[in-house]
Amino acid sequence: MLLIRCAYCRTKLFKYKKIGPGEVLRCHKDRILKIFKAEADEERLRCGSCGKDIGIDKGTFYKMIKKAFTYKGEKITSR
Repeated sequence: MLLIRCAYCRTKLFKYKKIGPGEVLRCHKDRILKIFKAEADEERLRCGSCGKDIGIDKGTFYKMIKKAFTYKGEKITSR
């Protein structure tokens, strides 16, 4: 379970269930478990506090902007 935060203002955005090793390049919408301050419209995922863009809506997932967020927690490794 990862906690995604805004890199600019450090606000908690959402909890995400990351499966597999590697970077967080995409956040699938069905794996977002709890939303704290993230706001989404048809095109972008934004921080609810400062309004900075965090990701781009691609339908079933958000393509994340690498320098716009930080994360902490454990990734689920499949065996």
